[in-house]
Amino acid sequence: MSLKPKRVDFTETWNELQKTVEGVITLGDVSRTTWNDRFSDVYSLCVAYPEPLADRLYTETKNYLDEHVKSLHKSVLEQGDSDLLSNYFNAWVKYSQGINYLHRLYLYLNQQHIRKQKLSDADYIYGSVPQDVQEQMEIGELGLEMWKSNMIEPLKDRLVELLLDGIHKDRMGTSPSQNNEIIKGVIQSFVSVQEFKKKGNLELYEELFEKPFLEASGEHYKCEAARLLQECDVSQYMEKVTKKLEDESFRSHRFLHFSSHTKVRQRCEQHMVADHLNLLHGECKAMVAGERRRDLANMYPLLRAVNSGVSVLITHVMEHIKQQGLEAVQELRGDNVHTQFVESMLGVHKKYKDLIQEVFSGDQSFMGALDKACSSVINHRPSKQMCKSPELLARYCDMLLKKSSKGMSENEIEDRLAQSITIFKYIDDKDVFQKFYSRMLAKRLIQQLSQSMDAEEAMINRLKQACGYEFTNKLHRMFTDMSVSSDLNNKFNAYIKQENIELGINFTISVLQAGAWPLGQVAITPFAVPQELEKSVQKFENFYHNHFNGRKLTWLHHLCQGELKLGYLKKTYIFTMQTFQMAVMLLFEKSDSLTCAEIQETLQLNSDQFAKHISSLVDCKLLTASSENLVGATVLSLNMEYSNKRTRLRISTALQKETPQEMEQTVTSVDEDRKLYLQAKIVRIMKSRKVLRHNALIQEVFSQSKSFAPAISMIKKCIEALIDKQYIERTPNSADEYSYVA
Repeated sequence: MSLKPKRVDFTETWNELQKTVEGVITLGDVSRTTWNDRFSDVYSLCVAYPEPLADRLYTETKNYLDEHVKSLHKSVLEQGDSDLLSNYFNAWVKYSQGINYLHRLYLYLNQQHIRKQKLSDADYIYGSVPQDVQEQMEIGELGLEMWKSNMIEPLKDRLVELLLDGIHKDRMGTSPSQNNEIIKGVIQSFVSVQEFKKKGNLELYEELFEKPFLEASGEHYKCEAARLLQECDVSQYMEKVTKKLEDESFRSHRFLHFSSHTKVRQRCEQHMVADHLNLLHGECKAMVAGERRRDLANMYPLLRAVNSGVSVLITHVMEHIKQQGLEAVQELRGDNVHTQFVESMLGVHKKYKDLIQEVFSGDQSFMGALDKACSSVINHRPSKQMCKSPELLARYCDMLLKKSSKGMSENEIEDRLAQSITIFKYIDDKDVFQKFYSRMLAKRLIQQLSQSMDAEEAMINRLKQACGYEFTNKLHRMFTDMSVSSDLNNKFNAYIKQENIELGINFTISVLQAGAWPLGQVAITPFAVPQELEKSVQKFENFYHNHFNGRKLTWLHHLCQGELKLGYLKKTYIFTMQTFQMAVMLLFEKSDSLTCAEIQETLQLNSDQFAKHISSLVDCKLLTASSENLVGATVLSLNMEYSNKRTRLRISTALQKETPQEMEQTVTSVDEDRKLYLQAKIVRIMKSRKVLRHNALIQEVFSQSKSFAPAISMIKKCIEALIDKQYIERTPNSADEYSYVA
């Protein structure tokens, strides 16, 4: 084959080419030699000399395809209306395959003539295209356009009618299975004839078929919904609708273009769910109250698909969890209220978290409802009383971390402490928890009651992760003090050995920073240190002041304890007791009986401390009293008949029970800390903003208060206090606006 342009007789060449075109388009037997010759003819016509004949070839081919499709249309009509879909489909399958082959035969015309003449996107965008310009189509596109014009347009109404009827029969289960391929193929032809278009390639499919299909489907769904509501209750209705949605989704994938899948589902959801939303919402409360998991699992996906449909269900779930939580923690009684409270709330949280995971697929909206409900229960304030949750949680942690947590393995304690953080995260008044926790931690460290220092550290790290370093700063400093005190004791022991000092007792001391430990000064009482302990106290003071010049030691005797060996009984006992109790017992070394007045005068204790510790010694039967009321004249005597199966005992009642005064002091301390915290926040905000209106300032304070939810009344008092201290002032223009005083 010569590539050089030459003179070509168009009529003769076209006559030969037309025969091959007919064979290709009808899927006839075209030999490879004939194909190659006709391929060369297309090339020769496109590069003919002296003038290319490509446009004439295009016109003749177009006319041929036009006549061919018209003849196919006539043939389909002649075969009768009853098999119109089948005949159309068969003609389309054959024609679409043939036009694909023809497109390849005309490859040179398509690539070198038609594509080069096509207008660019820029020409369309910037409007440089004359209105009367008709672009030539590539042969494959031209063939599809001829099919659309001469086959689909004349038959469209009848085709769509038969398609809708076929799909309806499929819904009713009366359609033969062989019809499915025909229905799908006919629908696909509406898409395929315009696939070549860059824009609007689904226009014919959407206008011709999808629109009437969706309308017909909508009517079907309305009728189905009305029928099902008459025959079924709501539970059965939801199951039927769920099955219907699955069937329609499967049918969409089997027959329709993928762009229609979502539209069909939305139409079904609109008529079978959204139109009956009030009915479904009306059943939500009963389903949630009965925790009917199967019904809820069916209800959730139906409501989720509808705009604002699931909000009512979320509200009912939240209210139900709140009610169940309040019922679980309302009537708690006994000494272990803290354990009952925390474990009841953890049980409620776990139960409904599992329910949300199982029934609502872990939907974050429902998890948010769980969080709000748990937060509401945990921060509930009955009759405007102070919320007890922070204190109860602190006591629960204290119970787990003490040596007395019997019957639990280390792993079990670790798991429970980790779970307690779930409750902690819901607490609004985290500063109250911090106060109680730090007081209890201090007692555990001082009295050496911690079960494991590793567990203590791990718990503090969990709190730090939840609230940040500042929240646990003092807790870390308490641990540091205990470590420093251990080193200090080693140095003191080395010192007394070096100086050959004999103390007569084993003596250890804890030196604590006043700012880090929540010990307070309220319990400090005058106390005459017993002679047996005085030497140790003096020697340590001398040692400490030699090492740390200028520091002052304040002795907190009410927090000290020691071991006392009793040798006057039939059996030797070792008691661990508080220093004041030990001092009382040491007085009986020289006398078997003393009056209360004599003991109090010797030890110089105040009445409250004296009464508390004397009572504990009488209660544990080490001492006997001449009268029930411990007054000054009451004679106390050693109980020479005392006996116990154990030889090591601890008198701890007076040490470990918090008095109402201590509780009140903790609450008062929290209030004072909050006032200082809020004042500092207000000053920082005003320093950065310079001028701020009252409401805006309160909102800023709220948004920056992480550890507790401040009361508006407290914020107002703090603002007034700062005005009095001249940190801020009211602006001259408005009493409702404040400015920072530099």
